[in-house]
Amino acid sequence: MAVLEVKDLHVAVEGKRILKGVSLAIRSGEIAALMGPNGSGKSTLFQTIAGNPRYEVVEGDILLDGVSIRGMAPEERFARGLFVGFQSPIAVPEVRFAFLIQAMLNKKAGKKLGDANPRIGEVYKLADELGLRRDVFNRGTGAGFSGGEFKRAEVLLALMVRPSVAVLDEPDSGLDVDGMAAISKALARLVEGGAGVLISTHYARILRFLEPDRVYVMFDGKLVLEGGPEIARKVEESGYERIFKESGVI
Repeated sequence: MAVLEVKDLHVAVEGKRILKGVSLAIRSGEIAALMGPNGSGKSTLFQTIAGNPRYEVVEGDILLDGVSIRGMAPEERFARGLFVGFQSPIAVPEVRFAFLIQAMLNKKAGKKLGDANPRIGEVYKLADELGLRRDVFNRGTGAGFSGGEFKRAEVLLALMVRPSVAVLDEPDSGLDVDGMAAISKALARLVEGGAGVLISTHYARILRFLEPDRVYVMFDGKLVLEGGPEIARKVEESGYERIFKESGVI
């Protein structure tokens, strides 16, 4: 069983402590949601899991299948089965999107990046299911992509590389209701295939389409609440401030 474990993680950015002892676990076949207001530390956690060197791990560890990935480069984490999607993906217009998919598939398979890959033909069917126009494959990665296209493309990549653990920062950002339904269906497919999935979101709207096994709520760099889908519903009904006050967080 694949598992991503975050253990008592303390992270600083340019000397400022952002995460203050975060612990959670994502297992195969499970989906978890990380919620919290702006500035609570969700994106910092995801950047740290990805291996962004700007995010300094001061204390704690990150384990993938029981092995520490704290000192590993991002590409090594990916090769071991970790996929991370970011809140604001970086455009790489010099690299054609179709080639990026091919390169990622080959990296995961231990092949040369430019080698032909027989699975590349799968992308068109998946793109149709996600509502992603086929012309994006011949464009530079992110070149002229709308916010919704970025998110659809990101989930398409996750479906193609079949990670053991997928961590997606605000996959619902920039999507309308139809887009959220399509993304949710795709994420459910990842889970059915045995992946563990962690998504972050400010709002509970995507969770109307995709019910998580666990919901974590973050505030001021710490996890302050944990439970089932009922927590997401309570956030939607009452808002963060009221819940934090009722729980003694603030």
